[in-house]
Amino acid sequence: MRSAWRKSSHSGPEQGDCVEVADLSSGVGIRDSKHPDHGHLTLTPKAFAALLACAKRDELNL
Repeated sequence: MRSAWRKSSHSGPEQGDCVEVADLSSGVGIRDSKHPDHGHLTLTPKAFAALLACAKRDELNL
């Protein structure tokens, strides 16, 4: 069964820096939408929620 990858709602009209997420049997998958065949990162649901919380508070220091 293929996972349903969803693109970020914050992807711009040029579709530049985009991430996609999917609900995987092993957790939450995150990948670069420009290179979907280059693999993905899998996080536990708890770790993904923590990542989103940090991003919303602009605490990722990117």
